[in-house]
Amino acid sequence: MSALRGIRVLELSESVCGEYCGKLLADFGAEIIKIEKPGCGSPTRRFGPFAGNEAGDERSGLFAYLNTNKQSLALDCTASENRATLSALFARVDVVVDDHSLSFLQGLGLDPDTLANDYPGLVLCSISPYGLNPPDERRHAEDINVFHSSGWGYHTPSNAPVDQPPLSGAGRFMPSYEAGVEAAMCVAAALYDKQDSGLGQFIEIAMQEVLASRVDYVLGQMIAGDMDVSTERSAFDLFGPAGIFACQDGYAYIWMSAPAHWDGLRQLLGDPAWMASFPERWLERECTPERVAQCRLHIGEWLKTQNKHEVAEAAQKLGLILVAVNNAGDLMASPQYQFRKFFAELDHPVLGKVSYPTVPYKLSATPAALTSPAPLLGRHSAEQLAAWLSEQANTTEATK
Repeated sequence: MSALRGIRVLELSESVCGEYCGKLLADFGAEIIKIEKPGCGSPTRRFGPFAGNEAGDERSGLFAYLNTNKQSLALDCTASENRATLSALFARVDVVVDDHSLSFLQGLGLDPDTLANDYPGLVLCSISPYGLNPPDERRHAEDINVFHSSGWGYHTPSNAPVDQPPLSGAGRFMPSYEAGVEAAMCVAAALYDKQDSGLGQFIEIAMQEVLASRVDYVLGQMIAGDMDVSTERSAFDLFGPAGIFACQDGYAYIWMSAPAHWDGLRQLLGDPAWMASFPERWLERECTPERVAQCRLHIGEWLKTQNKHEVAEAAQKLGLILVAVNNAGDLMASPQYQFRKFFAELDHPVLGKVSYPTVPYKLSATPAALTSPAPLLGRHSAEQLAAWLSEQANTTEATK
């Protein structure tokens, strides 16, 4: 049985954050109707990468990933003639997921201030870069703006020279994915509460707040008063030999902060002579820039001769935090991922048979499942709209 079977969701989202929230709900069994603009559909249909490097609305790998298990309804939300249809749908579904502005929601009759009166059982989840009432200069933000304004730019990389600009971060849509996860969890919690209260909720997700909550202990220590509050990028430097190093066949990441890590490294490298000049607890008490640079130099020279997967396995047996930096091919070939059946194959009408990532966690009684590929634009418009509105009419008659 799916965890969210019987839950109906209307997805108005047109970007990665809302579509990923909807995907998570759909993969756990919710029935998702995705509203798309007639003729062009969601903007993510035109985002690469594309199958065979051939651009096309039905060839987007990103859209295919974000919209598994969904149904597509081609409907112009802004057209006045569709207002009654939308109102009927809002009254029929359990959840609406949106990533537009406050004025967009109000134009549809989904004003958060009147939601409890107009649709008392509806869970409305709004996801936006800085909330529904941002400053004017932040009304048109992209993921990269959210990434840097949340503090994460200080960590890319954490030990970079302060006179160099930060990198753009891991992946193009990291803030969107994190916000999508947060939104899906909040929706699930609201649905759980609704079982007892019978009432819906308005959920507002600000991507910047979500990403700021993911910043590691440095920000936490500042908030707790254990560190001086600072806007200097150097305040986020972890002051250690951690980093990404080249190997024979790619890259590996190493982290050291305790004597046990130093001992593990000594065993891994065969107790080299250069380590004798370091104090035993230097990582904790005497971690100077000079020692960090010397340590990184020797680690880097040695790792150039190693296979990234073999050295990671050997290091972890010694208690040393060292992992291979995986590419897509590594993930597909991973014995752990294969054992856990992390990838599932679906047959898309345009893309053909493709392997899709599932979720990085397993629920034994209610697992996630991919049962259908992303829909073609408007694939379910007539049939699903008629079915949903018919059920709404039947429900209304039955309650008279």
